[in-house]
Amino acid sequence: MRGVYLYLAVTATVFALLSARCCLNVSSDETRTKLNGCAVDFISFREQFHRSYVANSAEFDLRHLYFQNATKRHAYLNSFSTVAQSAKYGINQFSDFSQEEFRDLYLRASADRAPLFPGLKTGKTEGLPAKFDWRDKAVVAPVQNQQACGSCWAFSVVGAVQSVHAIDGSQLVELSVQQVLDCSFQNEGCNGGSPVQALKWLKQTKMKLVPQSEYPYKAKTGICHFFSQSHGVVAVKNFTAYDFSGQEEAMMGHLVEHGPLAAIVDAVSWQDYLGGIIQHHCSSQRSNHAVLVVGYNTTGDIPYWIVQNSWGTTWGNEGYVYIKIGGNVCGIADSVAAVFL
Repeated sequence: MRGVYLYLAVTATVFALLSARCCLNVSSDETRTKLNGCAVDFISFREQFHRSYVANSAEFDLRHLYFQNATKRHAYLNSFSTVAQSAKYGINQFSDFSQEEFRDLYLRASADRAPLFPGLKTGKTEGLPAKFDWRDKAVVAPVQNQQACGSCWAFSVVGAVQSVHAIDGSQLVELSVQQVLDCSFQNEGCNGGSPVQALKWLKQTKMKLVPQSEYPYKAKTGICHFFSQSHGVVAVKNFTAYDFSGQEEAMMGHLVEHGPLAAIVDAVSWQDYLGGIIQHHCSSQRSNHAVLVVGYNTTGDIPYWIVQNSWGTTWGNEGYVYIKIGGNVCGIADSVAAVFL
């Protein structure tokens, strides 16, 4: 408990110093709002992210408080960034959300315990390229935005299916996330779900996914629309789900051999992520978010996974996050699924 109070005291002091420094350059006109902290930063944030809450309203005051709390977190998180490629944390589209609100809206994936990968612990990786990215093969669809719906589990599964379909020689077609969201009865739509359960449903029902253009995403759970089998694009024949913790080199081989992988991660600290390679702040004690691993790069000082997220292109590295390879950072290797069509 003493450590918690010490942390709060330190971060509060850091934030006060940062706020004072920032506000030195604020004109008298800008300070007329008489907000606590650095008012001009919050005003700029509202303009950039099109926030419509009214100044001096209760919601305005609450969001401004969350914004100030986010700035405190950023100072703490960035104190671990000791090398040039390290992750950076700062103001983004989630900076006026409380941590609880962010988790409730965006971190709704559940993880099924996966068996350990049965291959050799070291794996045969001599023949693997030093870096590999399925985007270079034009088989990865653009970054999507799940919006205020806990549908990451559906985005990761559909992302894997449409990529493997393209790898098999077909044209890359964006498939319907909404179809999986509405029809995967073992999951809970926008209230959350499991990629493994979604893949089990696809395998058991042999339901063919239709193009996104015919069953567009609505960011809310709806009634399942059924299509004839001849109308759909592709069905899942099988899938695997393994725990690669301690075997991330074998996971690299799995990615190259089978295509982009649907994975479950601990993404609590991603609320503040701006870019760079995440090496800290992920406990992996509770997996809560589903993503698509599309590549890796081991050529630099810090080897990393290339991971597509579903929070739009304004987040992270144009919608992507880089996670250090080794040590199971963010629980990236805990539950990893490959799709077979």
